[in-house]
Amino acid sequence: MKFFDEARIEVIAGDGGNGAATFRREKYIPMGGPDGGDGGKGGDVYAVADRNLNTLIDFRYKRTFLAERGENGRGADCYGKGGDDIELHMPVGTIISLQETGEIIADLDHDGKRVMIAKGGRGGLGNLHFKTSTNRAPRKKTMGQEGERKSLNLELKVLADVGLLGMPNAGKSTFIRAVSSAKPKVADYPFTTLAPNLGVVRTSENRSFVIADIPGLIEGAADGAGLGHQFLRHLQRTHILLHIVDIAPFDPEADPVSDAHAIVEELRKYDEELVNKRRWLVLNKLDLIPDADERQERIAAFLEAYGPVERHFEVSAISRAGCQEVVFAIQDVLDEEKAAAQAAADAAAAARAAAGIEDEEEAADADELDDDETDYDEEDDDEIRNS
Repeated sequence: MKFFDEARIEVIAGDGGNGAATFRREKYIPMGGPDGGDGGKGGDVYAVADRNLNTLIDFRYKRTFLAERGENGRGADCYGKGGDDIELHMPVGTIISLQETGEIIADLDHDGKRVMIAKGGRGGLGNLHFKTSTNRAPRKKTMGQEGERKSLNLELKVLADVGLLGMPNAGKSTFIRAVSSAKPKVADYPFTTLAPNLGVVRTSENRSFVIADIPGLIEGAADGAGLGHQFLRHLQRTHILLHIVDIAPFDPEADPVSDAHAIVEELRKYDEELVNKRRWLVLNKLDLIPDADERQERIAAFLEAYGPVERHFEVSAISRAGCQEVVFAIQDVLDEEKAAAQAAADAAAAARAAAGIEDEEEAADADELDDDETDYDEEDDDEIRNS
């Protein structure tokens, strides 16, 4: 299946049904009065995050999605049926924004999240609502409201804890194969990886994390060289970036230090926040330097020329040497971040409970609901008076 991480669609919520203006006609009841029912509400359009999906290909060819219209009201106090809602299932990590303004209206950041992206129109009122003491035979009705119509951009940012980046043929795909069950394509030519690959790394029975491998970057990617920056969005949600560096390139003119700095500069051109993320160096392909002394000299020379780095690892992805050290270091950091986030959430919940904020918010929500219902009734009363 092809990997699509962008799409443009149009969603149209259902229109509300029209109200009816009818009168009761029964034998021996000459003046039965109005009995026109209301129209049904139009169907809504929802976006649902589905962990079983990993691409937006379903929205690549079908671009328009229409919810059902509400039925019209009928006589004998018959109200129209509401239109059925529709659900659009999208991969977890999809961001939905308006094409016109770029405003983000939904971020499907966890499985099962359900967000209304287009609201159906309200049904019209039948003449039953317009009966008064002075107007006992109203012929007035209202038409149903139109449903919302929106042109949307869909952008998928995969949810991964760790992201791999580096030059083509640095060994990213080999590394993810070594530490997870993912089986991306590996070959001896550049740009073997053409789409992001995800792998689950399990460190124990109850501890694991997700790692993402994106296509390699080259200098000038910001100007469209290679595959450009089109896949860097998939690194924005990660907690740790692993910068894979080929310490023993086949090309004698290649400079690993210059290549590593070029990758960092491309990150800076794309998003300053990516540069500020925790980024570790993974010096790969040490198996191509059999002499231990030469290997250490080359590593020391690289680190001195590259500059300060938070942490670095020395591995051979093809033989899996050193890979487990990287995996367990990542797991420890992720566990610490998770524990800190949970502690902060618990402290905030305790503070809210102590201050009684939860009860106040529930009361405020109830008041808002009452206000909304009151406004609706007042609008209907105004409409009746104007008739």
